Amino acid sequence: MRDRIDDEITFRKLEVLLAFMETGNLAKAAEALNVSTVSVHRALHSLEQGVRCALFRHEGRNLRSTEAAQMLADVAQEVITLMSDGIRATREAAGYSSDRLKIGSLYSLTIKTVPGIVVDIKVRKPTLHVELVLGSNVELIEKLKRNEIDAALTAMPDAEPEIESIPLFEDDIFFAAPAGSRYARQNQVDLRDCREETFVSLGEGFATYHGFVEAFRVANYTPNVTMRTGDIFSLMNLVSGGVGYTLLPGRVRGVFGDKVQFIPLEAQYMMRQTIGVSFLRARERDPNLLALMAVCRLRTRRGD
Repeated sequence: MRDRIDDEITFRKLEVLLAFMETGNLAKAAEALNVSTVSVHRALHSLEQGVRCALFRHEGRNLRSTEAAQMLADVAQEVITLMSDGIRATREAAGYSSDRLKIGSLYSLTIKTVPGIVVDIKVRKPTLHVELVLGSNVELIEKLKRNEIDAALTAMPDAEPEIESIPLFEDDIFFAAPAGSRYARQNQVDLRDCREETFVSLGEGFATYHGFVEAFRVANYTPNVTMRTGDIFSLMNLVSGGVGYTLLPGRVRGVFGDKVQFIPLEAQYMMRQTIGVSFLRARERDPNLLALMAVCRLRTRRGD
């Protein structure tokens, strides 16, 4: 079993030793470390106590290093370099200040919001590689908690102690119908008039799905949903193809041109999604996330 390292031996004191060995002078070592000469002397004396042998000798008023001090300094340089590399690797494994930023996003935000954010953050940090991970609200927040992504662009999640969320913009929900449907000329749609219609929807876990369920709860009936899908663009394809009606957020309006019409809901069914960016509070000082937050706040102020 290895001998235990004495508590008197610390990384900070080893750094003091290296500074003294490089400068050969207490005052110059203190200046390099921005500490007092007394602090340097105490640290060196404490190291002698920790290794239980003499590291220095006095020559008049000067302190001279011994062969033992040089041996410890050589080892200290290796240890500090190895630990610095280890800390850097640990941070990168956790996604902290690496050269990559993984952003989770809802499919619907890839039309305008995500491209704008990526362009803006690349201007701030040109060497940063941005990776996009798509999924539902539930999937992305779970990935965020597991540190599989660095930030999540979703509908604002429920408050949780470990997650910080910043709102970006609000979006209205509309009744979506294929072009030329019998609802096309209506100014507003009353969902109670749609009891006999066929519907399609996103799967559970998507914020739009929960809005869909809530709207029909207000209408006081369960809609006839013939198909569920895992992304909003497939859902819009189903609507444009006449498979069924659905509810969609306004941010995807116009993606299919005139093939899908967005008609306002009557007041009792109206709802809004608040879209935001979320990240772990433990990583709020990560330089990459600070850059992302700065970009998002700027876009919010501009109304992008």
